[in-house]
Amino acid sequence: MKRIGMLTSGGDCQALNAAMRGVGKCLFNSGEQVEIYGFLEGYKGLIYGNFRMLASTDFSGILTKGGTILGSSRTPFKQIREPDENGIDKVDAMKQNYHKLRLDCLVILGGNGTHKTANLLREEGLNVVTLPKTIDNDLWGTDMTFGFQSAVNIATEAIDCIHTTAASHGRVFIVEVMGHKVGFLTLNAGIAGGADIILIPEIPYDIDKVIHKIEERSKNGRKFTILAVAEGAISKEDSKLSKKEYKEKLKNYKFPSVSYEIAQQIKDKTGQDVRVTVPGHTQRGGSPCPYDRVFASRLGSEAGKMVLDGEYGCMVGYKNREIVKVPLEEVAGKLKMVSPESGVVKEAKMLGISFGD
Repeated sequence: MKRIGMLTSGGDCQALNAAMRGVGKCLFNSGEQVEIYGFLEGYKGLIYGNFRMLASTDFSGILTKGGTILGSSRTPFKQIREPDENGIDKVDAMKQNYHKLRLDCLVILGGNGTHKTANLLREEGLNVVTLPKTIDNDLWGTDMTFGFQSAVNIATEAIDCIHTTAASHGRVFIVEVMGHKVGFLTLNAGIAGGADIILIPEIPYDIDKVIHKIEERSKNGRKFTILAVAEGAISKEDSKLSKKEYKEKLKNYKFPSVSYEIAQQIKDKTGQDVRVTVPGHTQRGGSPCPYDRVFASRLGSEAGKMVLDGEYGCMVGYKNREIVKVPLEEVAGKLKMVSPESGVVKEAKMLGISFGD
């Protein structure tokens, strides 16, 4: 008998259900006796013992369903060693519930913070297998994360839709794409959507160069300009501030986000009409695209096989178009970022796209 715990932690995204389905179908089709305990609302469920038994039927009909059938929540890693409001030791509680249910393994789906906690549980002696979930595609050790391609599709569609109204009115449009620290989503959606300017956290921008690009387009008879701006885009001036100084600046920030600040600067310096569009959480919602359905299913089935084979302590990743096993200690605490010198950035610049640098 194999007893497996499963949970989804952090922000939701497309294909979480598809990945869990891959795990479940692999396990239930193996011929071995299997019990799967689904912990509700992420690590909270493991801490407080909130779970439900998952039957094979629970994994039917969820391939195309967005979100997560187990629910999710954020349990910040920096607070994981702190007792909760009732004095409960979170790490000890997770270990106790793991052993109380006599689990053989935990299958954990999540992003960066989730993997830090998963690695901590591994260090505490629990058997863990993880799956890489995030629309940001910023997990170390894997070329791709599930949820990313679906989010790129949605962000691209938003830019596509803006094109027609921007052209009709001759306006400057800013589409703000998710991504506080990493710009893969904005970069890919910006290229796919034909954005003229792409601003990402890894390449601090000079507002004068952004405006130069807009004015250059106007001189060449192009009456509109589209900017794809990451949530975490940062100016060259702000990038020189210390973390403390930047946090202090944000306390007195009068704009809803950096996109609105950029819009105001463009309007003040050019007199052009500027509009901001924020697709927001739509980028994490809805049905997974076909690519993510296939990708998450592959990762999930491989995770199921690893559980059956007793191969623990790894994330199921994707490198050079092949499924790979990446030790958790190599993943936890590392962020995969866009390199300003990467081929895709250089090629985007050859297309005439400005990064404001």
